[in-house]
Amino acid sequence: MAGLLPKNMLEKLDQALEEENMATKYLNVIEKKTNIKKRYIVIAVGALVSFYLVFGYGADLLCNLIGFVYPAYVSVKAIESVGKDDDTAWLMYWVVFATFSVVEFFSDILLSWFPFYFLGKCIFLLWCMAPVGWNGSNTIYRKFIRPFVLRNESKIDDVLSTVTKGAKEIVGQATKDAQGALADTAADMAADAVRENMKKDE
Repeated sequence: MAGLLPKNMLEKLDQALEEENMATKYLNVIEKKTNIKKRYIVIAVGALVSFYLVFGYGADLLCNLIGFVYPAYVSVKAIESVGKDDDTAWLMYWVVFATFSVVEFFSDILLSWFPFYFLGKCIFLLWCMAPVGWNGSNTIYRKFIRPFVLRNESKIDDVLSTVTKGAKEIVGQATKDAQGALADTAADMAADAVRENMKKDE
């Protein structure tokens, strides 16, 4: 199976597996116990997950977990770290993830019927969270999202301002209505209590 991958990809995979992190720590333990190289363990797990994403039940849930759980964990670590470079990288991922989720909402009904849809989506999300050399979210953000936002920033700000103003007005009106209803209810309860006391006095 490793022979199916290009040599430069295998070299990059080996380099990534030499980095110190939680995943490589567990892979080192498995490698020592099984005498199987980390490279082959990762390729085998990747093949199993790929097979499941094509034929398995609940492939959409697995795909969403892959695209959410690890990035969420690493984002929390990035927030808690001193440096800001990792914060920027993961913010870009979440902007791309959110944009993709909105686009997917409109196309998911059709695309989810294709057998390789969830595998393709998972590969896309993994590419978006990949290390710096391969990082897709950086590419998508800088080539598409950032230019679009900068070009339309004033229009977007106007729409957001209008929506915010409208939401405040709706909340304000709802608060007034609720206060008025509460005042009416309190007045009715007070009047009922006075009538009850007057009846008792008679």
